[in-house]
This record gives sequence, C-alpha cells and structure tokens, in this order.
Amino acid sequence: MDSHTASDKKIALALGSGSARGMAHIGVIQRLNELGIKPDIIVGTSIGSVIAACYLTDKLDEFSNWIQGLSSTQVFHYMSVSLTATGGVAHATRLIEHFIHEYGNPNIEDLALPFAAVATDLTRGREVWLQRGPLWEAVRASMAVPGVLTPVAYRDSWLVDGGLVNPVPVSVCRALGADITIGVDLNSDLVGRRKVDRDVRAPQTETSRLEETAEEEESEEEGPFDDSDAPEDSDEASQLAAAFGRFANSVKEAASNWRSGEKKPEPPGTLNVMMSSINIMQDRITRSRLAGEPADIMLWPRLGHIGLLDFGNATEAIAEGRDAVDRMLPAIRHAFSSEGDHRLSAPDPAGDGDL
Repeated sequence: MDSHTASDKKIALALGSGSARGMAHIGVIQRLNELGIKPDIIVGTSIGSVIAACYLTDKLDEFSNWIQGLSSTQVFHYMSVSLTATGGVAHATRLIEHFIHEYGNPNIEDLALPFAAVATDLTRGREVWLQRGPLWEAVRASMAVPGVLTPVAYRDSWLVDGGLVNPVPVSVCRALGADITIGVDLNSDLVGRRKVDRDVRAPQTETSRLEETAEEEESEEEGPFDDSDAPEDSDEASQLAAAFGRFANSVKEAASNWRSGEKKPEPPGTLNVMMSSINIMQDRITRSRLAGEPADIMLWPRLGHIGLLDFGNATEAIAEGRDAVDRMLPAIRHAFSSEGDHRLSAPDPAGDGDL
C-alpha cells in the first residue's frame, strides 16, 4: 500500500455492515485504487471489517477469487453450524482458521494503516472500537450477527455485530483523524422493496394442459344453442353446464396465476424474519447516524435483491461496488477538490473515459 505525500489529505474508508452484500466493498476498493485513491485509515463494521482485514493483509484479491469460487454448501461449511452453539447457530471457527492460515494474524497495532473493527457490547449496549490485539479476533467479534454467530467474550462482557449501533462507521473515521471520509452503505435500498422474479415463465406441466382444456370447454359452452334441439330437462342441463363453466374458469384462473408467478403469500420463516428485522434496524440506525455524522462522500451500491446470506452473488456484488463508485465520481472529484486535494484533477485513468 503506497503512502501519500504530506500535502494530501487523510482519506478514510468506512465500510458498512451487510453480510453477503459486503462483497461490494471489494469492488469499491478496487475501483478507488484504479482512480488513485488509497485509504490512509480504514474502519469496518461486520463484513466491512472482514474486507478491511483482507485489504490490510494485502490479500484482498486472493479473498475475492476465493469467495467467488465457493458454493453455498462450502459457505455453510465455513460457518461451522453447530447444534450445541450458544447464542447463535454457528461459531465460524473454520472461517477464522482459514483466514489466519492463509492471510496471517498480525496485531492491529502493527498494521500499516490505522484500523478499527466496530462491535457492540451486549451487556452495556454501547459500541466498542477494537484497535489492538490479533486482527481476526477483532473481526470475529465485529461480525457476530445476533442469532446467527455466537457472541465473543471480551473482558467482562460479550461482543456482537457492530451493525447494531454503528452500521456505517463514519464517526470512527473522524475520530481517527480523517480529512475526507468515504462511507459505503450496503443497506440503503432494502426496506420497502420486494424481490421480483425475473423472466417468470409458465412451466410446461399438467397445469398448462388444464388451461388449454378449460379454454376449449369454455369456447364450446359459449357457442350457439338451439332451443328446438334441447331436451325437456334443458333447465337442469343449463345449470349443470353453468356449474361446469365456473369450474373451468377457476381452473383457467389458477393456471394463469401459476404462469404469472402470482401465488398465495406464505408466512416468512424464522430466519427470514430475523434477517429482515436486522435489515430494518440497520437501515434506520444508518439514516439516524449519518444525519448527524455525514460522510464527505457516500456510496450506495444497489444490493436490495441480495440477501444477508446470499454469498452466491459475490461476483454481482463486486461489480455493483465498482459501479457505485463510477456513479458518484463527480461527487468524489468535488469533495477532493474542495479539500484542496488535487489527485483527481489529472485525466482519468484507463477505463474511466466513458463517464
């Protein structure tokens, strides 16, 4: 990691929480580096602390390749799900052991850049900035999503996910001496939106054939009816035909609903309720914190369709992180220029010419 000249302002990255959506942080850092913007300070909450730690150990690209190659089964293997776990359903032992083995485990105070992992004191309800001790122990505490990962013992208390109190840690960056803070909010477009299935098509099943049969029968019933050919019990026959027509219409409607993807809503499962509740909470807390402690530059990757545990979309999330930087490039240039930092005044690097 290159150092800047003394005349340059100190740049800080505040990497927010969001579990699987945090892969967007990789794209953000990669794109900023291409623009010549490298942080002097980096602070992470939850998955933000994971990505920050990978960057600080110079293993971000390795991590990016690794996570994009994992299957869902492998992800849950590294989560170390355990029926005997207390305070959560998993303890992530394999994941932390992998990080230590592959990326090393330096003490935070020995890193090249100032770093803090934000966690929550479960007993006192306050945020904790972890700035000393083994790197991955601090990260593990910061990423302890309530109900999912077990809490981490810390002094006389227990630590859980920092997203409960400071989802986008801009305030920590300021406290560490940042002049220009770039915040990354992973949860900005989650609340109030529903997932929409793309390109929903009717399967060629028995339901489709029932629809065709229903249409044929309806067509026959709507044809001309000659009273001279009707039997004496025509009223009874008419009632029977009408009843059958209603049945055929109901089959047609059911088949149409199947084709359009409309179906009776089912109550959400326990995990879905918990994850959605965390989404709502983090969105509201983020809005409140940033209203009083705004970043100089905010990036909002559009990740509403990616769930908290949907690591299979890592590639898409990384690409969206890069796009989020490009969408805000005019604001980034303005913020740097306003602070007297002219590193972006030069012509854009290759790949930025279409903006």
